[in-house]
Amino acid sequence: MGATFLVCHGAWSAGWAWKKMHPLMAAAGHRLVTPTYTGLGERAHLANPSIDLETHIEDVLNVIRYEDLRDIVLVGHSYGGMVATGVADRARDRVVRLIYVDAFVPADGQSLLDLNEVARPRIKELKAGGEWRMPPNPTPPDTSPADLEWLGTRRVHMPIKCFETGLKLQGGPLTLPRSYIYATRVTPQDTFGQFAKMTKNDPAWDFHEIDASHSPNVTAPEALMALLEKIAARPAR
Repeated sequence: MGATFLVCHGAWSAGWAWKKMHPLMAAAGHRLVTPTYTGLGERAHLANPSIDLETHIEDVLNVIRYEDLRDIVLVGHSYGGMVATGVADRARDRVVRLIYVDAFVPADGQSLLDLNEVARPRIKELKAGGEWRMPPNPTPPDTSPADLEWLGTRRVHMPIKCFETGLKLQGGPLTLPRSYIYATRVTPQDTFGQFAKMTKNDPAWDFHEIDASHSPNVTAPEALMALLEKIAARPAR
């Protein structure tokens, strides 16, 4: 029987960014669910200054609730690691495994800015100018011209509050099986190297590397598919 993969996507992105993964998942007999957060993608018309991390956690929890998803392999990519951690905390009876794909791994009370201090000056500058959203970061240099066009016409500005909101765990530390996938084609800042170091030698984590840049769902979908399927097949501890 196939698995149900539920994606918490990254910043500036949306469910559409996982388009290449859908046929791969279907061919392997799995279900891939890729909801879009409020204010992004096809829900960009709902953008407003009050949107924060809690909004996006509730977005995904509602998908679980109304789609009646169970035995979920929850995938968090980039900023989606913040969302996925909150979702896993509040849907512990529905999630069987949590996979971070080059993603932030917050502890209770931490915001994305706590984990990525280099973004603070830019956000301070934007807010001083009256902005409540942040423009997209550049795409990785190995992104193909066709994908650059595809991404460039669809990525939208991100509500800043999403980066400022601290995660609030409600059920204590997470104990479900967790995996980390580190994309080894890093930028000079290597934002996610800290999480690779944290998880690589921790027996509570299942650590993997992928020869890809930050968004393997775009630049290396087949390799990501093989890795996700391998991880999902592991018995839950």
